[in-house]
Amino acid sequence: MTSKVTYTGELRTTCLHLRSENEFITDAPIDNNGLGQAFSPTDTVATGLASCMLTMMGIKARDLEVDLTGSTAEVTKHMAANPRRISKIEVKMEFPKNISDKHRKILENTANTCPVHYSLHPDIEKVIQFNWVR
Repeated sequence: MTSKVTYTGELRTTCLHLRSENEFITDAPIDNNGLGQAFSPTDTVATGLASCMLTMMGIKARDLEVDLTGSTAEVTKHMAANPRRISKIEVKMEFPKNISDKHRKILENTANTCPVHYSLHPDIEKVIQFNWVR
């Protein structure tokens, strides 16, 4: 088992990672009857895409002896109705500018083939922007 999720009432859950015992809470968003005081479940999905992309790039960067420390990803999630779902995830990433074009291409391909990217429904539009500027 990977995690345990407990409904704590008031449209909130506590999510426990069993191996590390780290936890986070989710809260229903304001536009769906919640308080919006924490990540919503759909926020965690969208954020998971960026986190997975950066993690996979970090693994490949280590193999290439490239340092991506300080790289960032800004995530914007768009929702649709009927049924309520994630319709689009925008990820704007920023990386060090001193990375060679060859390594940039390898790292971008790695990001676009991360497990979360492949796991998301194909109807979810993914707009990924790589900026090599830091």
